[in-house]
Amino acid sequence: MSSNRTIARLWRDAVARGRPGAAYLVAHGDHWHAVTWDEAAERVRHMANGLLARGVHKGDAFAILARTTLEWSLFDFALAQVGAVGAPIYANSSPRDAAYILDHSESIGVLCEDQAQRAKVEEERASLPRLRHLLTFDDLPALEAEGAVYEAEHPGALDEAVAAIDEDDLFTFIYTSGTTGPPKGCMIRHRNYYAMASVIDHLPMYVRDDDLMLLYLPLAHNFGRLMHLTGAYVGYTIAFLPDPLQVGVALEQLHPTVLPSVPRVYEKIHTAVVSALSETSGAKRRLAAWSLAVGRRVSKLEEAHRAVPLGLRLRHGVADRLVLRRIRQRLGGRLRTPISGGAPLAREIAEFFDSFGIRILEGYGLTECTTAATTNTPERWRFGTVGPALPGFELRLAEDGELLIRSETVFAGYFKDPEATAAVLGDDGWLRSGDIAEIDADGFVRITDRKKDIIVTAGGKNIAPQNLENDLKASPFVSQALVVGDRKPYPAALITLDEAEIAKWARRQGIDGDVASLAADERVRALVQGIVDGVNRERSRFEQIKRFTILPRDFSMERDEITPTLKLKRRVVMQHFAAAVDELYEG
Repeated sequence: MSSNRTIARLWRDAVARGRPGAAYLVAHGDHWHAVTWDEAAERVRHMANGLLARGVHKGDAFAILARTTLEWSLFDFALAQVGAVGAPIYANSSPRDAAYILDHSESIGVLCEDQAQRAKVEEERASLPRLRHLLTFDDLPALEAEGAVYEAEHPGALDEAVAAIDEDDLFTFIYTSGTTGPPKGCMIRHRNYYAMASVIDHLPMYVRDDDLMLLYLPLAHNFGRLMHLTGAYVGYTIAFLPDPLQVGVALEQLHPTVLPSVPRVYEKIHTAVVSALSETSGAKRRLAAWSLAVGRRVSKLEEAHRAVPLGLRLRHGVADRLVLRRIRQRLGGRLRTPISGGAPLAREIAEFFDSFGIRILEGYGLTECTTAATTNTPERWRFGTVGPALPGFELRLAEDGELLIRSETVFAGYFKDPEATAAVLGDDGWLRSGDIAEIDADGFVRITDRKKDIIVTAGGKNIAPQNLENDLKASPFVSQALVVGDRKPYPAALITLDEAEIAKWARRQGIDGDVASLAADERVRALVQGIVDGVNRERSRFEQIKRFTILPRDFSMERDEITPTLKLKRRVVMQHFAAAVDELYEG
């Protein structure tokens, strides 16, 4: 039984529209090469037939280990055409992490970007008996050539494959870290992502078919994946940027109208703009301060849906011509829809951008509801919130304030984990988000706390702190460890010493002193640095602890820092050691 709400159909409908212009832009040095819809369609068709020729069929899991590239996108659509289940892996994953997803998803193949990514898989190949296809981007021309031959010999095979896909069939696994243990594989159906992409029909002026989107977000993340799928659904052009560090350059080269991003990029832009303004002096500095102040006044009135007085409008026009427009030019000059998701955006940064005419639209969601559940829009926004519910979504609060979500985008559950699935879905059809929220009288949602202990860095990466903490505590010299980093640029750790073991080690080194003095000793710090380095060695870059501090005392039950079952009370510990946490992110 087939249906129209499949990603295979989404792609075919996109191609059938015969859209003019570029579907994608790809960087070649300083030049951006345009790929038309017809060119993309031919490559997807040949890749899909090539997969059929090599025995890849409906239900087979096939991984992609690469950065945000044209090849990633086209191969994803090719997998969807044959009904295979995509299993994306972050490009910066360690060999061990990549092997875990390949094994857990039961992938029969993986497409790697290059030889360096292939080497990660080769390193763990002995533990992956199901893996039959190991490809790199360099192998795609041969796959496409093989597909062209197969299509000529079996002209109806791909159509039959597409027709056999049902909207309730799995489209992809997306792996997300749990609070403890290994990552969970979220099972996303075709209709989940189709419904998510088609929400855009009810968000006028959010994105349009004449937009140019700069996409640097990893396609292994549900946010980036949605942007690439929505591109085909709406028809806007996507410029792929594999290196996030080049966002600033790409903004000036491409002049995009849409920028989906995690807050970290906006934070960096904010820092750069403020730094540049602070380097001015005299009349220029006064003019810049005056212009931004005028912009802030206009922004506040617009947020309150109040009219801007004529005098202020005139001053704003002058400020825009002299200063504000120049700031926008640093972001390409055409940015109409900057989107923020994946982690909380500081209200101060949103207000700062709005003061010079760029309104960041912050949204909220999670992998388990196939990306987003709420968003601010050009018509309805409120700073400090993640916007109201998306069309077709129902929200309510549980007794403890946890945000519950119901929609067609809610996932099918965690692969091979019925207990975790039951815990998050329950029997009532409501998805438990794990986040504590408030919903105001106008329906705007404000996330106030995280029910789960998952850390979401400023770069939008999900990190399970307990895994890092447990590995740190495996050392005899470490008593307790608390990993921090929520809304911060990187993970860091508060570490306490095991009094008995560190005392014995100190005696062997000829060092005198109590735990407090040893915590400040550089030789002890070197010892702990070695422990941290060992924990980092087997982890992907974004999970690695970048800085740590050794506390002068252990956490205690008497200070209400530990429960009777010896679990850390994270909030209490972070309150008690707030100054130490702040120091980890200074400089």
